Amino acid sequence: MNFPSELKYTSDHEWIRVEGNQAYVGITDFAQRELGDIVYIDINSVGKSVTKEEVFGTVEAVKTVSDLFMPVSGTVVEFNKKLDTNPELVNQDPYGDGWMVKIELADAAQVAQLMSADEYASQVGA
Repeated sequence: MNFPSELKYTSDHEWIRVEGNQAYVGITDFAQRELGDIVYIDINSVGKSVTKEEVFGTVEAVKTVSDLFMPVSGTVVEFNKKLDTNPELVNQDPYGDGWMVKIELADAAQVAQLMSADEYASQVGA
């Protein structure tokens, strides 16, 4: 499994990549493997402030639907429109084209509280 070291991770299997005062959020390689083939992503939080650990959408796979939890507090500024027509990008490239939302950070200090790649890999037994 792949866990890029430049990202931070949550125990709920989301990742975050910070770029200035904005960040990209998605689900981890581990999560997409556990879910299986992803068929639909529902993000209903664009334009809304979402607090850390609050649900910002759902991901639907062939066998299940899972909530998506925000790793840090922020405002959702963009949904990855590629996922409307190609949700399997999350399976194919979870850390690249498969990102889910872009957010404006409310408190950048919260990022430091998240897990490193090594800590996350240890948590999932990789």
